Amino acid sequence: MPLDPQKFLDDLHKLRSFGASGAGKGVVRQAYSDADIAARKWLAGRMKEAGLEPHFDPLGNLFGLGGERSLLLGSHSDSQPEGGWLDGALGVIAGLEVARAAKEDGGPPISCVSFQDEEGRFGVLTGSDVWSGKLTLEEAEGFADDQGNTLADMRGRMADLVGDFLPHDRFTGFLEMHIEQGPYLEETGLRIGVVTDIVGIRDMRISFEGRQNHAGTTPMHLRRDAFQALSAFNAALNSRFANVVTPATVWTIGHVALHPNASSVVPGRVEFSMQWRDAEADRLARMENIIKETAQEIAAGHGVKAELGPLMGIEPAAMDARFQAELADAAEALAPGKWKKMPSGALHDAANMATVMPAGMLFVPSIGGISHAFDEDTDEADLVLGLQVLDRAARALAG
Repeated sequence: MPLDPQKFLDDLHKLRSFGASGAGKGVVRQAYSDADIAARKWLAGRMKEAGLEPHFDPLGNLFGLGGERSLLLGSHSDSQPEGGWLDGALGVIAGLEVARAAKEDGGPPISCVSFQDEEGRFGVLTGSDVWSGKLTLEEAEGFADDQGNTLADMRGRMADLVGDFLPHDRFTGFLEMHIEQGPYLEETGLRIGVVTDIVGIRDMRISFEGRQNHAGTTPMHLRRDAFQALSAFNAALNSRFANVVTPATVWTIGHVALHPNASSVVPGRVEFSMQWRDAEADRLARMENIIKETAQEIAAGHGVKAELGPLMGIEPAAMDARFQAELADAAEALAPGKWKKMPSGALHDAANMATVMPAGMLFVPSIGGISHAFDEDTDEADLVLGLQVLDRAARALAG
């Protein structure tokens, strides 16, 4: 039986029901949550119905195995705290449909996967980090989320499902289909992006420890205000980056926890996330040095103590030339003149996979360039076109 676009769309909408936010098509399905585990159990069932062998590894990565040695397709099915319905889920369901169709019509062996915790509840690409060997399971188990839950405790909720880690050489390569999560394809009227490389990312937690005190009686010059330190750090960082970064470089303070977070109290502590992205490893390292030096200088000037957490991240990754070529051929055949090679400014599991096997990636447009939000969306015609491009390239690469 050939590819079934309606089955693909139906499964994609069904997956959205696990953790549906009630706001548009948004989802709340963080790694190891009730919704995430329920979704993975449902996915395992769909894999079995498709003639694939479901397999959970110790971290909760879910594989649908289509043969002893096969091409692997997929992405992730966990979401941001306020996530879109397509981020990751699109690649998982597309991989499932391509693998199902190949199995049914006697095509080449194709498997699919949903990696765990790509969105970073505990780390950065945690599921593929561990499976690719970048992190040991023991290292990952020590990670904690913003509420203090450890990965070790949370993955215990799936203990009855998991088996062993699968060897990398069981797979001949990896393909990932994803929404662009940016405006380029839509703004240029293009329908497919063939990814050339994925930027590197660095992520760390920083805290400033000052002195909690009365907001009405503590003179400004005697304050050791943790939030004022953060404000000064942010302003100084933007200035010091000016001669180092390019227009494509980005950096973000995305999570801030202020203590005691009360209107009449001078903040005594602030903890925040610091993330930066660029396509060059050298620039990422230079930015790291600036961040560390600036944090210490600001802390000294504001009478607070700076604490820098461990650095996490992933190196810039080039996609395999043959995989790019097959995706480009498929895109030109199915959407002539409506595709382009492009880099990815977002981080994806394909970056980790590229360190252990040939990897490739394709994008479909994001409406308004919006992602990591409840109103993330893509026209269904573009979703189906992406599926067809993926299928054509996958069969060429797996055959």
